[in-house]
Amino acid sequence: MEVFITGIGAVSPLGMTARESFSAAVAGKSGISAPEQFSSEITQIFAAGQIKDFSPEPYVGKREAKRMARFTQMAIVAAAQAWEEAGLNPEEYDPERVGVVLGSGMGGLDVICEQYAELVNNGPRSVSSFFIPKAIVNTTAGLIAIRYGLNGPCYSIVTACASGADAIGHAYYAVREGRADAMLVGGAESVMIELAVQGFHQMGALSESGDVARASIPFDREREGFVIGEGAAFLLLESEASVKKRGAKPLGSLAGYAQTCDAHHITAPQPEGKQAARAMAEAIRDAGIAKEQIGYINAHGTSTPLNDATESAAIESCFGAHANVLKVSSTKSMTGHMLGAAGAFEAVLSLLALNEGVAPPTIGLEHEDEVCRLNYAKGTAQKIECDYALSNSFGFGGHNSCLVIKRGR
Repeated sequence: MEVFITGIGAVSPLGMTARESFSAAVAGKSGISAPEQFSSEITQIFAAGQIKDFSPEPYVGKREAKRMARFTQMAIVAAAQAWEEAGLNPEEYDPERVGVVLGSGMGGLDVICEQYAELVNNGPRSVSSFFIPKAIVNTTAGLIAIRYGLNGPCYSIVTACASGADAIGHAYYAVREGRADAMLVGGAESVMIELAVQGFHQMGALSESGDVARASIPFDREREGFVIGEGAAFLLLESEASVKKRGAKPLGSLAGYAQTCDAHHITAPQPEGKQAARAMAEAIRDAGIAKEQIGYINAHGTSTPLNDATESAAIESCFGAHANVLKVSSTKSMTGHMLGAAGAFEAVLSLLALNEGVAPPTIGLEHEDEVCRLNYAKGTAQKIECDYALSNSFGFGGHNSCLVIKRGR
């Protein structure tokens, strides 16, 4: 059974909609700038992929927004955009057969920090009665379900930086296996706070560059770490029967999905990328296509020394000679790493890349590392002509998740 994509939405450091973000990415614009939400003096981190002047209006009113974490506000905006584009009318679906899945790596960590400070500084009665619902990840999926009256499966997935991709994969299974007619699915993350930034910094995961143009440089031999980003992206996945019943025009399809685990190290990838390569191969097998039909890969491409080398090796291992033909890019060079939202956002960009016939570039890639030997879209966007793209997401804990996207007709 084919699983169609009938709506997309996103808020990112590049734009307030999916298509605005994609246009900025194709133009090679960077959403990375000096930090405004956390102190660079405290953290000694000087670059961040921020959404500036973000407002959840008109989807969320000011009073309601105060009861939500920032990542929840972003999720609701992106989900609303996807829902509106899909154009589902109440008489066209059974609410008991439509659900919501959200991926987020850290949820409302900013809320936890804020409320702990209230407790310490102002006493126990100062802690907000909305603290717990604002902080826990699953409330966001619940709020989206409440918004549209959806009674189908509703839950959240946490697999670090693979969370958004795994959420999409699980929603895909629900529709493909006939357990749901449609699923509103995506990822959201916003932890632009000193504790989160310093936590990543203490691990040696972040770029310390004082030059925002050279902070996120995937596959470059001068890369030293990722840039923390924020945002949200959602897709409406819909069954073939539902699409035909209401005469919807799909944007494309989710054709395949697979996940594996390195079982190697809590943060470092398995050096040869064996399980990452297997995740790619299994996703392609799930899609029922040949490896040679993949023409574009939106790489995980975090700009860390270990990830980029391992992912490059995994792509070479999986695709063999075809690895020199297919186009590869990392849009994290422009957004930073959106953590639990990254997999969903990059799936949306992959779909638009296929439909527009253009691969966004990896900006800042000036000196290719000798261990990163792929056919990168380097510096500027490049034309692609293919029906299928692969979107890779790898997370701390050894999570490897891959999505195969099919372009629309």
